[in-house]
Amino acid sequence: MYILEEKIYFWLLCLIPVLVVLFIGLSFWRYRAQKKYATKKMLGHLIPDRSWFKPVLKLVTVCMGITFLILALVNLKAGEKLETVNREGVDIVFAVDVSKSMLAEDIAPSRLEKSQRLVTEIINNLASDRIGLIAYAGSAVPQLPITTDYGSARLFLQSLNTDLVSSQGTAINEAIQLAESYYGDQTEAAKILVIISDGEDHEGDSAAVAEAAAEKGIRIITIGVGTEKGGTIPIKVNGIVREFKKDRDGKTVITKLNSQTLKEIASAGNGTYIDGTVTATVIEELKGQLSGIDKVAFDSQQYSDFESQFQWFLGFGLFFLFLDIFYLEKKTRWLKKLNFFNE
Repeated sequence: MYILEEKIYFWLLCLIPVLVVLFIGLSFWRYRAQKKYATKKMLGHLIPDRSWFKPVLKLVTVCMGITFLILALVNLKAGEKLETVNREGVDIVFAVDVSKSMLAEDIAPSRLEKSQRLVTEIINNLASDRIGLIAYAGSAVPQLPITTDYGSARLFLQSLNTDLVSSQGTAINEAIQLAESYYGDQTEAAKILVIISDGEDHEGDSAAVAEAAAEKGIRIITIGVGTEKGGTIPIKVNGIVREFKKDRDGKTVITKLNSQTLKEIASAGNGTYIDGTVTATVIEELKGQLSGIDKVAFDSQQYSDFESQFQWFLGFGLFFLFLDIFYLEKKTRWLKKLNFFNE
């Protein structure tokens, strides 16, 4: 079992193709410049020890060194053994709205990305609770069953997008009903459902469904993401905004936070409504809600003794960069005699 702690550093791998392009451009410029003063045959006499292979070898070595250094920054952690541990906590299922209205950017960077960050921060502040994940729009789709594997939960969170569910809308009813199937019938742990949504495009009597879930022992907490003022829904192509979503009459759609619906659901579900604008406030209020709930002991299997492996990648990276120092761009004498590269 392994964890990639800082995956954002993978973006630095973009430096590799940039270096390759610069090398090709420099080589072409050098070739044209030399061609102005001498023919290829004459250059062979003027620079007899010049190697065409060594510059390529230096480039490969530098790229290998950079790659390993980037992998060191990512900090791979490996779990050495699987063991059963005793934990105390509650069962928390997160239902995240992935409808198109969640693309609105009235709350930075967007409602959906804000929701992902909120859930990530909540998970980071949990100690030993079991968690599950649901994505919903016009229908609800299971993403991650109840587990203690927080690393997997973060991975699934990062992959959430508005294309996961083809039908549009905000089917909170289905999300609540799907969450009911997440909790084991035999478990004595408290059941918490956290719904993150803008509450818009709501259909059906969700308050009644939430009340029915509450009768089964499920407490529902809703987190509103968005603003009362609202915002437009950008339609992007390759990360660039091309237009904004329009209704049937050709007017630009303005999507607004429907906090009233979320408050009604939370009230019917014996929970509370939390404004999701400030992450720190959400964490504190949720902690307050969970602090008053009795924890239940349960056994879980997990990988333990995670150790950072960055030192291996750092060592290889420095080795390749250090090796590059000894590469000269002229031919090596003993290799020249062997003539492996037909130079």
